[in-house]
Amino acid sequence: MGFSNIITLLTGVALFLFGMLLMGEGLKKVAGNKLERILYKLTGNPLKGMLFGAGVTTFIQSSSATSVMMIGFVNTNLMKIRQAIPVILGAILGTSITGWVICLSMLEGADGIAALFSTSTLTGATALIGIVLKMLSTNLHKNRIGDVLLGFSVLMMGMSTMSGSVAVLKENEEFTRLITKVSNPVVGILIGIGFTCVLQSASAAVGILQALTVTGSIHYDNVIPLIMGISIGAAVPVLLSALTSTKEGKQTSLAYLTSNVVGVLCMAPVYYVVAYVFDVFPMEKSLGMVDVALANTIYRLIVVMILLPTYKAIAKLSEMIIPNKEENIKQETMLLPDEKLVSRPSLALEQSKAAVCDMAAKAIENFKMAVELFDEYSEEKAQLIMKQESIIDAYEDKLTTFLMKLNCVELDNVQNGLLSKQLHAITDFERIADHAMNIAQYIREMKEKDMDMSKAAAKELKIIQSAIDEVLTITYEAFTKDNLTLAKNIEPLEEVIDSLCDTAKLHHVDRIRTGECTYEAAFLFNDILISFERVSDHCSNVGLAVVSSKDNTFEPHEYCKNIKIRDDDFEKKYEDYLSKYEL
Repeated sequence: MGFSNIITLLTGVALFLFGMLLMGEGLKKVAGNKLERILYKLTGNPLKGMLFGAGVTTFIQSSSATSVMMIGFVNTNLMKIRQAIPVILGAILGTSITGWVICLSMLEGADGIAALFSTSTLTGATALIGIVLKMLSTNLHKNRIGDVLLGFSVLMMGMSTMSGSVAVLKENEEFTRLITKVSNPVVGILIGIGFTCVLQSASAAVGILQALTVTGSIHYDNVIPLIMGISIGAAVPVLLSALTSTKEGKQTSLAYLTSNVVGVLCMAPVYYVVAYVFDVFPMEKSLGMVDVALANTIYRLIVVMILLPTYKAIAKLSEMIIPNKEENIKQETMLLPDEKLVSRPSLALEQSKAAVCDMAAKAIENFKMAVELFDEYSEEKAQLIMKQESIIDAYEDKLTTFLMKLNCVELDNVQNGLLSKQLHAITDFERIADHAMNIAQYIREMKEKDMDMSKAAAKELKIIQSAIDEVLTITYEAFTKDNLTLAKNIEPLEEVIDSLCDTAKLHHVDRIRTGECTYEAAFLFNDILISFERVSDHCSNVGLAVVSSKDNTFEPHEYCKNIKIRDDDFEKKYEDYLSKYEL
């Protein structure tokens, strides 16, 4: 095999890998956001998880991509490691489908109708259709189908190029002897691991193995160890993707490796006993592409069937190797999206929304703790409010940065709406937390200066506080559940809270005049009312963001102006809330 053959082989490998990448990315785009959403919402049924993992991997042509998505879910506490492992096992099985796609190249040189399905015919036809869809169609969906077809044609061209480059090895005695040495199982497994580590793709490694079948030197005794080694080597890109993950993310990536290693340890003795003791496999038979694809699929299927019932033990093994320590504390305080998933907008938005919801819950909890200080002041609770405020500030900083990065990738109209809603909500929830801390500081000042409010003032604050509690609850439910009906309840209640605060201020002026309240206490009372108003204003902003995310033509200012003039439902809700919270 000369230098030109080596260059041709490397060219074929490059085309093959690029074709896989182009086809996989195109398939993901054609599928839209549904695959990632379903995968994200997957419960914990191990059989369903395995089947879905196999299906997704078959579709996107990458077990690594599926496994990295699982790491992302576990990394942000959206999924437990025991839920992720069945999906990873399915990915291990699903990656074998590429071998069957490659088998289409066997049809090269066939006569009659079969010639229509030869490599050259399929490659040319798919490339032609793909380039027409890519260049002449203005429909985005058809453009993406064009990407899939072009990726398939490049993959098949790469396969043909690899097969042609290694065909000369058929007559090479040195190569034949080298391949024969691979019959040593340990050597074969190590070569398979090293080969796949370099290629970073099990599908590509198996594809090259299939290309080598034209030499006539591929037999069961050397192909099975190589397939075993390839399965272990495929864990390298998954392990690399988890280098900056949490402990749970690293455990999940390790589960991919341990599953394949345990699979090899279980299957190797069984295979060699069956092959050599019972002489089941014809070792002298030269294998073809279909034989290699079949061996790869059967091996992976048996491994997955063996390991699926033991997925909890695999999780436990990963947790023993990488034990959880201090990182659990961090995960209990912050739930942040994985930046590796920016290229998958649907999944990224799901994770960022979960983080925003956690941030919102903390902000609302802070407000409720702050107003509880009216009844019984506790310095520990005040310190907890301030500590949680710093966490909420960190949320705002990290989530805003994440969403701005996400804004730089291609998003559809729905995703743009969701991103805009989250960006607006982040600011408003952070400001609610700021006002909660302000209220806590006002109450601390009152305690330090031994100031008390009149019973009438305290009663009014209690009534307004109840209204604020309700608007916060409605706001949280409307945002987390994308509930348009609840979102439209926020504005009339916000108007009532503004009215209540104005009325309370007037009453307090009268109390100052009669000497019922001191001037100093009056200033703090007024500051607390301003914080109440601002909290309800931010709730209104979140409600408007929810409404606007459902309607791209929505204009918040026009909505606020017109709803109060023409909407009878608004007037009824306003009157109901006004009678409920009467001062």
